[in-house]
Amino acid sequence: MKDFLAISDCSVPELQELLAESSSLKAFYKSGGRDLCLAGKTLAMLFEKPSLRTRLSFQVAMTDLGGSPIYVKPEDIGGIGKREPVKDIARVLNRYVQGIMARTFEHQTVLDLAQYADIPVINALTDWSHPCQAMADVLTIQEHFSHIAGIKIAFIGDGNNVARSLAFAAGKLNMKLCVASPSGYELDEETIRSANALTPGCTSQVRDPYEVVVDADVIYTDTWVSMGQENEKAKRQKDFAGYAVDGKLVAAAPRHVKIMHCLPAYRGYEITDEVAESPGSIIFDQAENRLHFQRALLKKLMTPDPQSLLSC
Repeated sequence: MKDFLAISDCSVPELQELLAESSSLKAFYKSGGRDLCLAGKTLAMLFEKPSLRTRLSFQVAMTDLGGSPIYVKPEDIGGIGKREPVKDIARVLNRYVQGIMARTFEHQTVLDLAQYADIPVINALTDWSHPCQAMADVLTIQEHFSHIAGIKIAFIGDGNNVARSLAFAAGKLNMKLCVASPSGYELDEETIRSANALTPGCTSQVRDPYEVVVDADVIYTDTWVSMGQENEKAKRQKDFAGYAVDGKLVAAAPRHVKIMHCLPAYRGYEITDEVAESPGSIIFDQAENRLHFQRALLKKLMTPDPQSLLSC
């Protein structure tokens, strides 16, 4: 495949190559180096949902590589798939630019873009998957623990797109993910079955957050109310009572535990300010690594090397 739509689409060597390239380019750029391999190339960035990290990290990454990013708001094109079909948008962009990044509500949108465009399509978030975030998270874990295999992530909260992407990352890269959610908000059974088919026992679902943090290396949380769920805010805050990552929960974990959050964080709800600002918090390392992973991803997809392992 030519695209990056979901971690489940990629092989283990492909993911490992992306991680290695992310680390290499991160060190290279921090030392003052520059790789202008995308000079003369343009990335269209389609947004249905606003974002701080997604927009800036992709825009900076593309610029760092010598290319030109174009930010496309929903109103600029009359809404993705509304004024004209997604398949038409894909085929028009295919003749203007060399890559498409899309941050959308429905996962089908990125699937349609990839089907009808010959150029690479990158999923920068859908309601089903957030692969760039999860891979930046894995890069962050690798940096702090010097390894990935065997790391246990305790994910506290909604079994959402981030949890799903982490489940597939766990299955591909031999980590463990245990999700603790209130009733009705669990990670779906199909994802758990599929991840465990990759690495038996890598992903599990429980109710009690204290149960999953006891032997965790990482405690991970995300907002309880994602964009598009604003009308459920009051109900969700009530349903998630007892699932906040606070000092008491962290105290039940091993001393070496690291705290992760994909941001934005609603402090006082899914995470307390005390924990977010604690010495064990690596939240902003995650945020930074979105840039480094996406720089590597753009380079690999938009300057394909015949010898490269990357084909997803």
